[in-house]
Amino acid sequence: MQSFEALGLSGQIVAAIRKLGFEQPTPVQSKAIPVLLEGNQDVVALAQTGTGKTAAFGLPLIELIDESDRTTQALVLAPTRELCMQITTDFENFTRAVKPLNIVPVYGGASIAEQIRRIKKGAQIIVATPGRLMDLLERRVINLERIEFVVLDEADEMLNMGFKDDIDTILSQTSDEKNVWLFSATMPREVRQIASTYMNNPMELTVGEKNQGNQNIEHQYMVVDEKDRYAALKRIVDYNLDIFGVIFCRTKVDTQRVAEHLMKDGYNADALHGDLTQQQRDKVMKSFKSKALQILVATDVAARGIDVSNITHVIHMNLPDEIEFYTHRSGRTARAGKTGISIAIITRKEVSKIRQIEKVIQTKFIKKEVPTGAEVCEKRVLNIVHRLREVPLANREIDHFLPSVYDELKDLSKEEVIKRFTALEFNHFLDYYRDAPDLNRSEKSDRSDRDRGESYRGAGGDRLFINLGKMDGLDAGKLLGLICDRAKVSREIIGRIDLKGAYSFFEVEKDFTNSIRDAIHGFEYKGRMVRIEITNEGQGDSNRGGGRDRGRGDRKRGGGGWEKKKRW
Repeated sequence: MQSFEALGLSGQIVAAIRKLGFEQPTPVQSKAIPVLLEGNQDVVALAQTGTGKTAAFGLPLIELIDESDRTTQALVLAPTRELCMQITTDFENFTRAVKPLNIVPVYGGASIAEQIRRIKKGAQIIVATPGRLMDLLERRVINLERIEFVVLDEADEMLNMGFKDDIDTILSQTSDEKNVWLFSATMPREVRQIASTYMNNPMELTVGEKNQGNQNIEHQYMVVDEKDRYAALKRIVDYNLDIFGVIFCRTKVDTQRVAEHLMKDGYNADALHGDLTQQQRDKVMKSFKSKALQILVATDVAARGIDVSNITHVIHMNLPDEIEFYTHRSGRTARAGKTGISIAIITRKEVSKIRQIEKVIQTKFIKKEVPTGAEVCEKRVLNIVHRLREVPLANREIDHFLPSVYDELKDLSKEEVIKRFTALEFNHFLDYYRDAPDLNRSEKSDRSDRDRGESYRGAGGDRLFINLGKMDGLDAGKLLGLICDRAKVSREIIGRIDLKGAYSFFEVEKDFTNSIRDAIHGFEYKGRMVRIEITNEGQGDSNRGGGRDRGRGDRKRGGGGWEKKKRW
């Protein structure tokens, strides 16, 4: 393993980063730093998040900046304000004992007047998000013509977030003599296009294979029914006692809902999404970084640039629409050489998407079972026993009380004391998980799954028709959420959901049929009056049950093809 001195860095820089705890360079640092120190080469560097990319471009940049020149010599573009602030903090730590540089972060949600004031004092390095930088360019606050170095950090994320036009505008205003250093976790066509348009014969440095996932991450998936996603999440969290993780949801609404459910259920969690103010975002991130929060529930965009050490788990409540997003999500764990686990909670229909991701990141996923209620309880009991053995004894403080304690417990045997103590600590978990169902599902459809709707109804349930479907922008999860939120019922009482174009079917325990009817029938959803009917047809008749004669529910056809339906 090379040393930082062997890479060509000055003694001052090496001493500074050693004080920060850096002992040996990471692979991307070993490859990039000697090349970038030359200061005359465009570079494309491909490496996963969490592999030390900030130091890989930051240390050479600091060496190359002329501290006596107060003009802006370097521009670093980052996709999010969180990453922008993180890079600025790292740069300030690198330079504190080396050279006095004015490093100015420029991002939305903060005072633009204060940013302008600091820039006018002579910003030698500007670290910016594309949107706020465009604002400053329009105000003619920044002149990019003398920029010597441009760094595009997390280039693929910036493009995924829709910043291509802004990047084109920004780079077009810079000098042709500049060096461009592009760092990215993946190399999609759009990133390749930026490299070919704005870079001069760039050297390509690759750590691992292109688009390959971080080898320190174990990728797992668990297959459940749509309605059991949240129950599976709770079991994962309950089973992994020391979890410090990020949970990803697809939408801001889902993110807030999952976080609120976790908090209501007693978990130390909070949400991070785009509807929060900058002050709220900063408060949440401060709590998470200090580990005052155990679980952060986030959207893809809000979580960009999160650099928090020791994250043990990344959990995907929904797989992302873009495969590249999975790489960035899972990269929140296993940073700086540590190991981590990425768990996708999926339905049977999403197994094929797991196979696609495997091909792209060139890593095999491991199928895991959602822990059973008994397994969660056993893990929790053993943890209590471990804590009991390891608890430090404050002898002087408790000695005075022990005679009274012994007297109170004198009629109990050792076994009874242990049993009662365990029950005292653990009864709420036992109550919750008593008779808990198995949430795991087979990857492939089988007879028992096809018959699930029939057996559900046979056990005292109804099959309901609702005139909402895919054309209303709903999927099974959104329809389930709509039903449960509107009717104030638990997701556990909803069975199979069969989503169609303009209508859907769902199964419900018979005791809840009327309450769901009263809450949902007749309310307006996106301009449509919602209508519900009971239809106890078999699954094979679902197309006929919701077809062109849907409005004539009392009609019988062919002596049995159509069944009479109860209507409201």
